[in-house]
Amino acid sequence: MAIADRLHALTADPDASFVLIARDGGVELLTGAVADVDVLADIPLAADREVFALVPYRQVRERGFEAQDDGTPLRCILVDSHEQLDAAELVAALPDDPITLRDGGFDISDEDYAAIVDQVIDEEIGRGEGANFVIRRDYRASFDTDDRTAALTWFRALLEHERGAYWTFAVITPGRIAVGASPEAHVVARDGFVTMNPISGTFRHPAGGATKAALTEFLSSTKETEELFMVVDEELKMMSQVCSDGGRITGPHLKQMSRLTHTEYMLRGRSALDPRDVLRETMFAPTVTGSPMQNACTVIRRHERAPRGYYSGVAALFSPNASGGHDLDAPILIRTVYVDRGSLAVPVGATLVRHSDPYGEVGETHGKAAGVLGAIGAIERDHAAEARDDADAPDAAPTLADDPEVAELLASRNARLAEFWLQPQDAAAAGPLAGRTALVVDAEDRFTTMLAHQLRHLGLDARVVPWGTVTDDEIDAADLVVAGPGPGDPRDAASPRIARMREVVARRRAADAPLLAVCLSHQILADSLGIALVPLDAPHQGVQKIVPVFGEDASVGFYNTFTARVSPGAASVTDAEVSADAVTGDVYALRGERFASIQGHLESILSRDGIRTLERLAEHALA
Repeated sequence: MAIADRLHALTADPDASFVLIARDGGVELLTGAVADVDVLADIPLAADREVFALVPYRQVRERGFEAQDDGTPLRCILVDSHEQLDAAELVAALPDDPITLRDGGFDISDEDYAAIVDQVIDEEIGRGEGANFVIRRDYRASFDTDDRTAALTWFRALLEHERGAYWTFAVITPGRIAVGASPEAHVVARDGFVTMNPISGTFRHPAGGATKAALTEFLSSTKETEELFMVVDEELKMMSQVCSDGGRITGPHLKQMSRLTHTEYMLRGRSALDPRDVLRETMFAPTVTGSPMQNACTVIRRHERAPRGYYSGVAALFSPNASGGHDLDAPILIRTVYVDRGSLAVPVGATLVRHSDPYGEVGETHGKAAGVLGAIGAIERDHAAEARDDADAPDAAPTLADDPEVAELLASRNARLAEFWLQPQDAAAAGPLAGRTALVVDAEDRFTTMLAHQLRHLGLDARVVPWGTVTDDEIDAADLVVAGPGPGDPRDAASPRIARMREVVARRRAADAPLLAVCLSHQILADSLGIALVPLDAPHQGVQKIVPVFGEDASVGFYNTFTARVSPGAASVTDAEVSADAVTGDVYALRGERFASIQGHLESILSRDGIRTLERLAEHALA
């Protein structure tokens, strides 16, 4: 049957379910029956069948994180037919009559959104709840065309006018229709390797197209650079959970689309996990949630006015492989239009950090919405920019990413990063601390997975246990307890999490047992030594500093809103040596008999001297 006839039949049947995917230079058509399931483990994988799934944001509750339950289904299509289509024939068969939008606008006004940005900066980032948070709003409009015809019309527009997407897709099922061009492969599991693709920083092309001067200014932005570093740190936490070798960073690269350019890294590591488990442990991308991930979900719940539906979830294709398992290809659900009974919704969000400008973030949401609406032809396109940016045109000039100065500016970012995460890593390296056990107590910041990986690299047998389930027997049995980082105010005695971390620190100290305390737990240790805890004038979220650590200067990444503080020049307090800022007295590290601590995150990509400093402090605690 001709493609045009197939599409007509699928469009005319309200019960038909199908998916169109443009990826890797080809276009695919998947058809099959719908099956909605409750959890990822219920996705019905069989050795001889592919399964396509739309995974909503509410599934993050499977990780124990907060999310509004709006009933959006975890929808699976059990693929009974998977065809490769001729792209030109498909485009010719797709509808292209213009679709006029009515009553378009954001569900939250610019003024109200700017007020939310202010509130998140003051009440969340300013109080130590995290480094960055993504708060969304939705562009909504109405139209008069049949839903399925509208979706296919916009899919054709994306094929013809968008470029640089990882997937361009249309998912059409009864009651759930989505069409989009996602720039980002959230997670891919193939041949025993897992790959993640953190993307952050958004350069909206000016009228007439991107220029070298404008792009260089964007790439020189401290805010945009630190945003990307923070999401790489957050996704490395996930990689360290699912990969035996923790994950290696390559990049950075430019992700160039028709109207937007992003900066990105690639992360890659070995894993033997079931792809459904990989997907669960990587829900969801920090580029659309925030960090630390668990608290980001709580902040989203507090500040977003409506449930997210599929926004920031993933589309996932599970395909049988030669080893009898399944490969996974899962792009993030952004740059996506949702269609429902004559209405259109385009959810977009901005990444809020400590130095965000509220109306700058308002502008970012406008830019992202306009990028989608322009790509589908719902608003006027910048034809000059489109012609200028068309890298696929036969006579296209080299892209800006090929410019030597741009490439050098991008590559220079890696000079700030830890070599440990840029180099290949052994799954189980023999190290100087071999033969010891380490218990890493997680205080709701999965930086602990990266800490555990680095401790294993140093030779320790390390495992991570959440603060709410760790037992006193486990605390007593470990050779080394690493009390981990976490969000919040270390002075908050009413918090069960803070109270338990105080107990962990106190128990090890009372037993004169080796203890290493990081960030929040460093502050708790300092408080137990009588050192004052105070909020910083400006939060250190994703900040890199060179600080003294007991006779050595170390380049360390910081994610803290509070600090322990001594009198400037103080070198010790009762029972402990102090490494502190000579001017402010901010305490960077402590050590004493059988314990050591650090304010910064030695596991962060921003800690160039992280692995060396971690080894020094762990050796001291175990000496």
